[in-house]
Amino acid sequence: MSERILVVDDEAVLRHNVVRFLSSLGHDAVAAGSGERAVDLLGAEPFDLVITDLRMPGMGGIDLLSHLAQRYPDTLAIVITAHASIETAVDALRLGAQDYLLKPISLDELGRKVGHLLEHRNLQRQVRRLRQELHQRYDTTGMIADSAAMQPVLRLIAKAAGSRSTVLIEGESGTGKELVARALHDRSPWADKDFIAVNLAAQPAELVDATLFGHERGAFTGATSRREGIFRAARGGTVFLDEIGELPMPVQVKLLRVLENREVQPVGSDRPVPVDFRLVCATNRSLRQLAEAGEFRDDLRFRLDVLRIELPPLRDRREDIAPLAWYFLRQHARAMGLPAPSLSTEALRLLERWHWPGNVRELSNIIERAVLLCDDDRIDPADLPAELREVPASSTTNLKEAVTAFERTHIQRVLDRCQGNKPQAAELLGIHLATLYRHLERLGVG
Repeated sequence: MSERILVVDDEAVLRHNVVRFLSSLGHDAVAAGSGERAVDLLGAEPFDLVITDLRMPGMGGIDLLSHLAQRYPDTLAIVITAHASIETAVDALRLGAQDYLLKPISLDELGRKVGHLLEHRNLQRQVRRLRQELHQRYDTTGMIADSAAMQPVLRLIAKAAGSRSTVLIEGESGTGKELVARALHDRSPWADKDFIAVNLAAQPAELVDATLFGHERGAFTGATSRREGIFRAARGGTVFLDEIGELPMPVQVKLLRVLENREVQPVGSDRPVPVDFRLVCATNRSLRQLAEAGEFRDDLRFRLDVLRIELPPLRDRREDIAPLAWYFLRQHARAMGLPAPSLSTEALRLLERWHWPGNVRELSNIIERAVLLCDDDRIDPADLPAELREVPASSTTNLKEAVTAFERTHIQRVLDRCQGNKPQAAELLGIHLATLYRHLERLGVG
């Protein structure tokens, strides 16, 4: 299906040339000789993109952009301006236009800009469609949380969902912090807008700044195009920053300014740009301890820790192990195109005895493996990893000591299985490599 483009300019020759050029590219281009005529056409049928001159008799381009922002926020916009009004073009970008062209315009440049914008729009629509499908398959608003330990979490989610206040989610790796963040978004009044997640631990330190705040074309070597950054891309939605404790100190200063002023300054730009988003952060490390060690700014910590949700580890919510196991069993079987097997009482008992150093993620991985490997329509103990079947009896009655002993044994066995390859061991355990190193130091495993 061809995209509909509205070309608005009081110069008939320019208007005609642009419409003819866009039509030759396969677009459905329509012309309007004034801002007033454009408003009429927009009210009659939807458009994917509006290309408008800024200076026109009567209703100018700035007023038309304001009309678009109020009535048709999903419609893209490119402004056309003369060299003398470049400052006005910058104002137009701040009002919501995605790009601009200087007169006399180059049709080749126009074609490139239109192509990039429409490609980006189509990708956004695909993401929204896929998100809707995922929500239909895996409803994040129906979290499996029957245990007493999870009830305070559910109450906090219900109270915080409708607020724009910043939320900090704390919990060990694999406890489901992103699922909580998605539940906050899905239950919010802005659930129809984007949920943008960034794992800061997986981002190269030198790219974090541009990822979050954007950059202008030519801002640094390799910046061949403009990037708006996730805070601008959110457009009223939710930004989820996972592993916030890994944020480099120089970037912490910029994030603090964004939270205080609600505007970002892209790399290479002289002007701040207003942004609208709800921030949710997650960490498996104590921000207080990081601040005490000089690795995290206290003022930023206070800004982030407005509403804290502490996720319990799976070993503290054992009532949820059975329903989670059944959920993952059906989920993975469906993904593999297989009939869902049953789960034997003996296998379930082993799952409930295990201490889950990798938490819910580890449980999901083990069930996925069992669904793939089981030979009949039932998962038995033989389909589970050997370490679950060989849990040693503990001589201590102290829960904390027993958990530590099991963690030490389990991690050592996985390391032996990987012949000491720590990245591979972290992947099997379902935890980040940095988390594994902290466990090794704490448990004295080497």
